[in-house]
Amino acid sequence: MHVPDGFINAPVSVATGAVAAAAVAVSLRGARRELAGAAQAGGTGAERTAPLAGLVAAFIFAVQMLNFPVAAGTSGHLLGGALAAILVGPYTGVLCVSVVLLMQGVLFADGGLTALGVNITDMAIVTTVVAYALFRGLVKVLPRRRRSITVASFVAALVSVPAAAVAFTALYALGGTADVPIGKVFAAMVGVHVLIGIGEAAITALTVGAVIAVRPDLVHGARGLTAPLELRTSPLAAPDGAPAAAPAGAPAAAPAPADEPVAVPAAASAAAPRRSVRRVWLAGLAAALVCAGGLSYYASASPDGLEKVAHDQGIDAKAKDHATKDSPLADYSVKDITDPRLAGGLAGVLGVGATLAAGTGVFVVLRRRRSAGAGEAAAPAAERPTPEQV
Repeated sequence: MHVPDGFINAPVSVATGAVAAAAVAVSLRGARRELAGAAQAGGTGAERTAPLAGLVAAFIFAVQMLNFPVAAGTSGHLLGGALAAILVGPYTGVLCVSVVLLMQGVLFADGGLTALGVNITDMAIVTTVVAYALFRGLVKVLPRRRRSITVASFVAALVSVPAAAVAFTALYALGGTADVPIGKVFAAMVGVHVLIGIGEAAITALTVGAVIAVRPDLVHGARGLTAPLELRTSPLAAPDGAPAAAPAGAPAAAPAPADEPVAVPAAASAAAPRRSVRRVWLAGLAAALVCAGGLSYYASASPDGLEKVAHDQGIDAKAKDHATKDSPLADYSVKDITDPRLAGGLAGVLGVGATLAAGTGVFVVLRRRRSAGAGEAAAPAAERPTPEQV
C-alpha cells in the first residue's frame, strides 16, 4: 500500500507530513518509556531492548518483500503495524514501521518521497493505533492464556489492514489528483484489503505465537502473562527470622503447610539471573535474511492491492516518477547484476542490514537519553542530606 508521488496533492501531502512528524515526536517520547519498561518487566537488560526493537523493524522490512496472491492478478504484503505494536509496544511500533518506510522510499524507490507523510500516517500510525487498541480490548475479555494473545493478534492484524484502506480513501477524497468516484475507490480498496488482511493476520499470529512459545517475556502485549516467581516453604526448615519455640504451656503455632507459596522480595527478584536474548535475536535475524535474501525471489509478481486499484480506477493517471528511481537498489534489485535471483537477494540482504542499523541506532539513542535523564533526576535526590546527617 505504498502511495507513490502524484496520487495526493501538495496541501494534503504537507498536512499528513505534519501529522506524521507530530506522531513520530510523540512516539519518540513514548518509546523511551516502553523500552525502559521492557527492561524492567521483561527481564532483559536495558542495553538489549533497543537491538530487539531494531530487529523488529528489519524483520518487517524483510517480510514486506514477500508478496502473496490474494485474487486474480492482485497480491498483498505485510503492513506490519499490528505485529510491531504487539511485539514492542505501540509507540515503538510506529517508529519501527516509519523506519521501514523511510528505508524503502530512500533506498528502493518504493513509496514516494513527497508522499512519505501519507505513507507513515496510513501504514504506521493508523495500523498501529487500530490494531493495538483492538488487541488490548480483546486481551481484557479473553482468558489469560498464551492462546488468547495469539487470537487477539490475529483479529487485530486482520482489522488493521482494511482500516488503512479506509484511511487512504479518506485522504484521497481530500486530496486525490485524479477525478475518480470516491465510492468506487472505497469499495475496491476495502474489498481487496480485507483479503490482504487475512494474510497479514496469519503472519502476525504465527510470529507472535512463535515468540511467545519460547520467550513470552519479550512480547510487549503479553506482559503480565507469565506467572510471578514464587518460593515454596519446606516443613523441615523454618524461614530466616522465624520466632523461637513457644514457652512451656503456650499453644504451639501451627506448622506452615508444605509447598506453600511465598512471595519473593523485590530485591531477590532483581538479583535473579537475566535470560539472554542472543538466541532470539540471532533466530530473528536469520529469519529476516532468509525471507529477504531467498524467499523474496518466489514472491508474487502481481501488483499489490493499491497498485491494482489505482490502475483499474484510473488513480495512477497523475502518478509521478520517483525521485530516486535511478538508485542502485531501485525496485529491490542491485543495479548491473543480471541474475535476477542474485540481484533481488542481495538487495534484500542489504535492505535488512540498513534497516537493522537505522532502527537499532534510533532505539539505542532513545535508551541512552532515557538512562541519562533518569540519572540526572536521581542525582539531586542523592545529594540531599538525610535526617541522620542533619
